[in-house]
Amino acid sequence: MRIVILISGRGSNMQALLEAEYASAAPVQFVCVISNKAAAPGLQTAAAHGVPTEVLEHRQFPDRASFDAALAARIDAYQPDIVVLAGFMRVLTEDFVRHYANRLINVHPALLPAFPGLDTHARAIAAGVKLHGCTVHFVTPEVDAGPIIAQAAVPVLADDTPQTLAARVLRQEHRLFPQVISWLAQGRILMRENGTVEVRPGDRDVAADADVALVFPAR
Repeated sequence: MRIVILISGRGSNMQALLEAEYASAAPVQFVCVISNKAAAPGLQTAAAHGVPTEVLEHRQFPDRASFDAALAARIDAYQPDIVVLAGFMRVLTEDFVRHYANRLINVHPALLPAFPGLDTHARAIAAGVKLHGCTVHFVTPEVDAGPIIAQAAVPVLADDTPQTLAARVLRQEHRLFPQVISWLAQGRILMRENGTVEVRPGDRDVAADADVALVFPAR
């Protein structure tokens, strides 16, 4: 499975993807990392892992549509099966998203459909929820509203700050995102007719630890 990763910053989720182990029967190849910012630290990380990198500065384009068209052309040159948003801080146009329908995935730091958008950890604390977490989902034109593939939840502790909660959630992002890539490579992720996602059963993929309140699907 050929994968292009899009980043805007340090790319910690990208690094987790690059360093994960994948089943030899379902090989994964990261063919390029593309950033909309030349100074993104994640570009150096990708290069250190032997992955080709490119920069396409969005500020060099007159509007969002022209940037997205140029970005799609760059991506398509690598003929990817999947395009991964790993901290890519751009709202994508509807044409771009539809071009990669069911091939564009993202990780969001909340248990969608709760807390779409920004400042998810502070909002979760303010709302008094007892569980928070992350969601890997297919991207659709409506922001943070695509079909959910998998979620990991962590407890919200009484003394949590947005920073401590973010760190706990990020550890699960780094585990869940590679797991979803592995499932995709194995052909275990299916889109149902009703627009929801089914993950076919398999061996246990995500081991529980003290940080995890729930990981689903666990198999």
